[in-house]
Amino acid sequence: MTRVLMPLADGFEEIEAVTVIDVLRRADIEVIVAGLAPGVRTGARGIRVEPDTDLGALGEQTFDLVVLPGGLGGTEAMMADERVLALVRAQRAAGRPLAAICAAPMVLAAAGVEEGLELTSHPSVRAELGRASVRDSPRVLHCGGVITSQGPGTAMEFALSLVEELVGLEVRQGLERAMVVG
Repeated sequence: MTRVLMPLADGFEEIEAVTVIDVLRRADIEVIVAGLAPGVRTGARGIRVEPDTDLGALGEQTFDLVVLPGGLGGTEAMMADERVLALVRAQRAAGRPLAAICAAPMVLAAAGVEEGLELTSHPSVRAELGRASVRDSPRVLHCGGVITSQGPGTAMEFALSLVEELVGLEVRQGLERAMVVG
């Protein structure tokens, strides 16, 4: 089964996290939501989400994709967490895909894996993407095994793009029909 990890810190952007989790699970993809600290995490708008596990409990597991949700507070927490940065570096070094939305592409820069990539993000953080080639379009950008997107309004498109990347266009199109997307 395809396995995806989503680290979750207080201050995460709820629409981005929940939309991605929901859409990937509808595609029969295993999504492990791992809190940076034990217990319930509180999003930027006060919505509380109980992670499946604590990031520290995962050990040396590998994942087919690591997805970083935005939200400035959550992004800053991920940027300050050496476990997240090491996970991003290891994922990139192994040639496995990474995905980040909204402010979360800043985590890629903090981990030092952005050089040579074209990235997009929320307009407010584009100057913080290090040595990446920053783009304002498309809304979801694929480059060298890294998928980035711009914010809450692009979360559905981002999630469906991840489905296509992981399990194919046919599954994406089936979900689009079932969820009445587009």
